[in-house]
Amino acid sequence: MPLPCRHLLLPALALTLSIAPAFAQQCGGDFRQFLAGVKKEAVAKGLSAKAADATLSGAQIDRKVLARDRSQGVFKMPFINFSQRVISGHRMQHGAKNMKKYSGIFARTEKEYGVPAPVISAFWALETDYGAVQGDFNTVNALATLAHDCRRPELFRPQLIAAIEMVQHGDLDPRRTTGAWAGEIGMVQMLPEDIIKFGKDGNGDGHVTLKKSAEDAILTAGAFIQNLGWRRGDPWLQEVKVPGNLDWSKTGLKTSMPVADWARLGITARSGKLRTDLPASLILPQGRKGPAFLAYPNFDIYLEWNQSFVYTTTAAYFATRLGGAPVYNKGNPDKGLNDAQMKQLQTKLRAMGYDVGKIDGILGAGTRGAVQDVQKKLGLPADAWPTPTLLNKL
Repeated sequence: MPLPCRHLLLPALALTLSIAPAFAQQCGGDFRQFLAGVKKEAVAKGLSAKAADATLSGAQIDRKVLARDRSQGVFKMPFINFSQRVISGHRMQHGAKNMKKYSGIFARTEKEYGVPAPVISAFWALETDYGAVQGDFNTVNALATLAHDCRRPELFRPQLIAAIEMVQHGDLDPRRTTGAWAGEIGMVQMLPEDIIKFGKDGNGDGHVTLKKSAEDAILTAGAFIQNLGWRRGDPWLQEVKVPGNLDWSKTGLKTSMPVADWARLGITARSGKLRTDLPASLILPQGRKGPAFLAYPNFDIYLEWNQSFVYTTTAAYFATRLGGAPVYNKGNPDKGLNDAQMKQLQTKLRAMGYDVGKIDGILGAGTRGAVQDVQKKLGLPADAWPTPTLLNKL
């Protein structure tokens, strides 16, 4: 199942360099004039006019890209539903096979960048089903469309210029290269700037070909994840059992405590041992009656890859499964809210002065924080999981 564009939820710093103020607001208007401005900027940055013309001369607005950009509803699914949907038996089996098949490059990647095979394999599976579903959108058209659209030109205009650089280097065919609807290319879905900066030749052929070479994709992903701050040898997520009398207001990513302190509060590992020498946050994707995990510092790297809490937790959990962890105990979570109810809740919370971001029906960080605060004020278990009971009380 192809997923929505993860990069739209990434912090801009992880994706793109700042662009010159003179070009920052150039979006919208006549498309050909817009492309002429992109060419001028590319040439000013040292790229050839020939490469710019080769890249941009046939570029077109893709209305399907704009439609996909405005509908990322899969992130509204609760963690249990989403994780069960995307972590299939097929993906588990092929993950194990690929980690064995490419054990040499995985070992090299961990040695050079500290990122273990299960972490990269989980991203590889979720992004493209191990390369099987890489997207069929023309990459240049997708980037030109989103750069021209004035929602996020600061993200996509630099990527379009980076695509020109890739064309100049012979690494991108503006007519034939395809990928995700938001311009990501290859097995681990990376944008042109990231490919230029972190691309690695894993198979020794002298090229970085993320669409066809699993070795290149694996090594490049390792370099990228290390750059985000990955801590070599440390865990990222661990399922735990929690006592029923816990102070639920301590849960959530906003609170980090030494794991030794969590253990004193009655938190125990469901398998393996707790890393009591590290700090961690206790996260409850569907409240106190659902699955519970300790999120170690490396979990923050997942949030750099994608800021969707559901995607992030799923990717991190998937990696633990590929590393040998058991299936989580889904428990019996309280009933959550449907899309209309979630939007109603967000509207009420905003009216109360909380910053919940866009009224989009997605249980993001702002909404979770507001829910937890309101639950505490109302005397409800402050586990950040919104329920019809909470909505009715408001």
